[in-house]
Amino acid sequence: MDKILVLDFGGQYSQLIARRVRAEHVFAEIRAYDKITVEQIREEAYKGIIFTGGPNSVSAPNAPRCDRAVLDLGIPVLGICYGHQLLTYLAGGMVAPAASGSEYGGTEVTVEPCALFADVPETSVFWMSHTDEVKTLPESFVSVAHSAICRNAAICCEKRRLYGVQFHPEVTHSQHGQKVLQNFLFAICGCRAAWVMDDVAEQMIQRCREQLAGKRVLLALSGGVDSAVAAVLLHKAVGDRLTCVFVDHGLLRKGEAETVERVFRGQFGIRLICVDAAERFLTQLAGVTDPETKRKIIGETFIRVFEEEADKLGQIDVLAQGTIYPDVVESGNGASAVIKSHHNVGGLPKDVRFKEICEPLRMLFKDEVRQVGTAMGLPRQIVWRQPFPGPGLAVRITDDVTKEKLAILREADAIFREELDRAQISADQYFAVLTQTRSVGVMGDFRTYGYTVALRAVTTDDFMTAQWTRLPYEVLECASSRITNEVGGVTRVVYDITSKPPATVEWL
Repeated sequence: MDKILVLDFGGQYSQLIARRVRAEHVFAEIRAYDKITVEQIREEAYKGIIFTGGPNSVSAPNAPRCDRAVLDLGIPVLGICYGHQLLTYLAGGMVAPAASGSEYGGTEVTVEPCALFADVPETSVFWMSHTDEVKTLPESFVSVAHSAICRNAAICCEKRRLYGVQFHPEVTHSQHGQKVLQNFLFAICGCRAAWVMDDVAEQMIQRCREQLAGKRVLLALSGGVDSAVAAVLLHKAVGDRLTCVFVDHGLLRKGEAETVERVFRGQFGIRLICVDAAERFLTQLAGVTDPETKRKIIGETFIRVFEEEADKLGQIDVLAQGTIYPDVVESGNGASAVIKSHHNVGGLPKDVRFKEICEPLRMLFKDEVRQVGTAMGLPRQIVWRQPFPGPGLAVRITDDVTKEKLAILREADAIFREELDRAQISADQYFAVLTQTRSVGVMGDFRTYGYTVALRAVTTDDFMTAQWTRLPYEVLECASSRITNEVGGVTRVVYDITSKPPATVEWL
């Protein structure tokens, strides 16, 4: 299978670059610039390397830089934004602050003929976000694009297959950005479009069969899409040596526990143990308001419950989880910032007693997980379930977690989901958040003082970027009216119209 290395220099779009490459059925993986050596890159036989953007100035003393020997491997390189400037720096050119000022947003760019811009119109709009620019080209490089104020918007040395673009082809605002990436992948790198989910599912099952031969596996089953797909995949790989443990931590949506037990016991015939640990989790979370602390507490408590259940079962060799690629990336991936510690990644304690951790979906994005689930024959109602974070409603309460607040949020969330389902709204994720903001209201001529519930709905294909969903006013009105009338303690309902970035899908 052909592979592309996305060398991460802390760029906010590093994940998006990998996703855009995979959209072309070419496998891409993100590695931090300082966590992989030139020799390892050579041994992995990557077909191409993409240098990501980043927040630094390439000439700063502590700027993130890879070994310049990367350029001598004979592997095609595409530098994007900071990566474009780094490519210039490593090859002997000069980068400096832009004399004509910064460029941000959609920018008209004129390109010249080269392999990277084949079938790209001479003039089109690409997304810019930079304050530095390439001033002096490295030897044997030529400029192949410019904007009104950036004379070296793209450069290349076609003989060495080295290319740099100041703009971001990976973002949707770049009109022909995907075509630029296609040219790099297929015309320049010679990749084959072989990353196909039906084949990937079979390969993953076989890999798990080999990795887990003779071992007993305990899967942490949340009932969400990721752990459900992991459960069926592992069941196909190891059969009765798999035991799923579903922990009711008291932070679930309305009716969640009953649904999980009915579907996985009745429909799939997978060995399932249900554990009621609600009081234990609530005790651990008492008085905690910081979201990172919540996640770490929940992560550690989950592990301790799983360890105890494993002890009851006898020798369990492997703990399996439904970890997916966005969980790994957002929990910190070398140069990239920690967005939030997912309970199954950054929230795991250091002294886990299991001999081995198995995460069969670790390299997949959410939409790829769904494709694998479909390929394995999972029913649509499972594959397309609304995503739900492992820490549950604890990270949809912006203050400390109590039984009272959970009851309020559980009902408000159920009403919102009912109204969107009734209206047949096609949003990819929608939920309610109980904020710590309290406000004055009036009911029955009496003054009230209650909570503010925030509603959120987003549309996305990969959960790395997302647009807020334009819900019909009448749907919002009905949800708001029902919540304030049917849920005690709520005086106000607001709708979140923030996209990702700058926000994340979840609030915490």
